[in-house]
Amino acid sequence: MNNQPSPTPRGLTRRHVWLPCALAAALVLLAGCGRHAPEADAATPVIALPVQAAAAVTAGRFPGEAHARYEMPLSFRVGGQLSARYVNPGDRVKQGQALAQLDPTDASNQLAAAKAALEAAQHRLLFATQQRDRDEAQSKQNLISQLQLEQTEDNYASALAARDQAQQQFQLAQNQSRYTTLVADHDGAITSRQADVGQVLAAGQEVFGFAWSGEREVYLDVPESRIDGVVTGQPATISLPALPGQVLSGHVREIAPAADPQSRTYLVKLTIDQPSSRLQLGMTADAVLQGTQPSKAAVSIPATALFHQGEHPAVWVVRPADSTLELRNVTVARYGERDVLVTDGLKPGERVLMQGVHTVSAGEKVAPIAPPHAEDAPQ
Repeated sequence: MNNQPSPTPRGLTRRHVWLPCALAAALVLLAGCGRHAPEADAATPVIALPVQAAAAVTAGRFPGEAHARYEMPLSFRVGGQLSARYVNPGDRVKQGQALAQLDPTDASNQLAAAKAALEAAQHRLLFATQQRDRDEAQSKQNLISQLQLEQTEDNYASALAARDQAQQQFQLAQNQSRYTTLVADHDGAITSRQADVGQVLAAGQEVFGFAWSGEREVYLDVPESRIDGVVTGQPATISLPALPGQVLSGHVREIAPAADPQSRTYLVKLTIDQPSSRLQLGMTADAVLQGTQPSKAAVSIPATALFHQGEHPAVWVVRPADSTLELRNVTVARYGERDVLVTDGLKPGERVLMQGVHTVSAGEKVAPIAPPHAEDAPQ
């Protein structure tokens, strides 16, 4: 017997014979793998970092101007011709003091007409009441028909409604007549005059500028590059060139939610804790905002980390036990240009998703990684 291997067919090499066999073996292996359960999904890589406690608010120095806590225009509640003006800018007035007067002729005529209409309605009601009483008594004795009694009661109800309507019209006319006199509703000072005697005014048209007595404030114009260093309640010291040697204490009461469209600055109002009697409206001031340390629970996160669950702000927190995501509501104390100050809901050291908050879901397993650039880290 010849034990020599059979020759390879002409035109085929050993490589051509090996390739189909290898392909068949690979298909068998793939088919065998398909019989096993699939492996668990890999964790999603996300940019997440531990949050840090908020840093102290930076102090700042800003020029300002003294104002009253309450400043408003004074105007008539009805229209008419201005017949008299009793005060001028700079005058101090008391509550209830008359400031200006409209021509009362029309209001007086309307009041007289309303009074006459009320008296007529009262007389008709009196007659209708007497007629009702008589018909009720006669109806009990069967001297009149039921239809006549019902007509009498209807006339009485109409007279009563007409009297009530006339009474309301009379009260309205009284108010209109009283509104022709502009009266100070608080102690204060006249800051400006916007109308002259003889001018015809519309209802609500400004006549005087008015500033209440009592609380005083200082208005600051803070540039947008420094508004992050100002928070409500921040203490301040205020000095005035017109009052050398006198330093007043105050605090931030209000921060404008948007910048002025022309100056691109934010209006900040400082309330003076103990106003000085020498402080006059319009005085220039120099205010120094002192640095404040946020509460221990306050943390700072990038604005990109904030998510909203309905109407409530929230963040994605990476659970340390299993690296899954948890959506947690937080309380935001201040919104900055790049960061957000959170006072409740987060603790320093907890790992928070910094970017891509709209591409993940609750319970998703993640693999936290640091941001590619240092400037992306939370400030």
